[in-house]
Amino acid sequence: MVAPLPSRDALRSWFPSLGADHVFLENAGGSQVPACVADAIRAYMLSSYVQLGAGYPLSARATAVVDEAHGFVETIMGAGDAGKVVLGPSATALTTILANAYGDVLRPGDEVVIAETNHEANAGPWARLERRGARVRLWRVDPVTARCPVEGLRELVTERTRIVAMPHVSNLLGQIEDVRAAANVAHAAGARLVLDGVAYAPHRPIDVRELGADYYVYSTYKVYGPHMAAMFGRREAFAEIEGPNHFFVPRESIPYKFELGGVSHEGCAGLLALRSYLAFLAGAEACDREAVVKAFSRMGALEQPLVERLVGWLARRPGVRIVGTARADEERVGTVSFVHDRVPNEVITAAAHRAGIGIRHGHMYAIRLCRALGLDPETGVVRVSLVHYNTPEEIERLIEVLDAIL
Repeated sequence: MVAPLPSRDALRSWFPSLGADHVFLENAGGSQVPACVADAIRAYMLSSYVQLGAGYPLSARATAVVDEAHGFVETIMGAGDAGKVVLGPSATALTTILANAYGDVLRPGDEVVIAETNHEANAGPWARLERRGARVRLWRVDPVTARCPVEGLRELVTERTRIVAMPHVSNLLGQIEDVRAAANVAHAAGARLVLDGVAYAPHRPIDVRELGADYYVYSTYKVYGPHMAAMFGRREAFAEIEGPNHFFVPRESIPYKFELGGVSHEGCAGLLALRSYLAFLAGAEACDREAVVKAFSRMGALEQPLVERLVGWLARRPGVRIVGTARADEERVGTVSFVHDRVPNEVITAAAHRAGIGIRHGHMYAIRLCRALGLDPETGVVRVSLVHYNTPEEIERLIEVLDAIL
């Protein structure tokens, strides 16, 4: 018998911040955290705040927390024995470290393909390799579908292509890309696929092996955890490059070779505490891979009716242009962007803010995409980004504000 979805009241009780009279609909910029995450960070800093690897009992306990956190994130990503996870301060930092490492081994004329739908975190670090002799090729977005078509990638890759960088979900568009097809094209050319999963990870289960990702990056602070990020890399992909940590750290010492200065120990404690919440969502006693998949699948199920209501209303509203797909199906997550033909974006967001609703407008660090879609990068789009802990009442509250201003 399949356990029913947890009630929204029950799951929201895990998040103290949700009790305030504020509607969190800017979750793509950072999600709220369960109390257990914050409590674990505090407890760690008060009881185990020592250096790793020193041999004494408290240090051994701290070392175990950091090691377990890496293993837990590998479970979230479905890494299995295919590779390892590196932790760091942000997705931008990890992607920059990765790109710099490849810059050391690329030869002049080697090619890097960058999807125009990328957040700048997965575009800028690769584009800068042009200064080191790489040839950078832009995988153009179709302005009608707002997707980078796989056919376009096939026309770009050559025997000199080394990297294809793309998003799993655009943080501006919210639509899920055909990553597996892109992986097949990249791998046929001998290239590595680098996936930005930041905008996907809060909504659905990740399976890096099924996706064909050579590298997969996401922000843990956008997935109900502390302000950190994680990067999966396949063993054979990591073997091609060398991390930037101190010269005496062995090249094969992954993840340490890529974790400059080490990771946030207290952040790792917070990450581990997220297991309790995921087990609750899954209706499980332990947070193994099966429970992780079930928990994130339930997040998607809880989110879906909210997306359908918001997208359906916007699609019927005169003067509104939904940027990206106007469908509210399994091909999109709860990140919805739009513009109005008369009311400026800043006027719309200001009205929401006065009503106690957190949304935002702007380019969302996807300036290349805004330009390609004919949007002013300065004002960009109005973005509403909901997750599973939002409620139908909150969506209606937003719609009421939008209905008045539009």
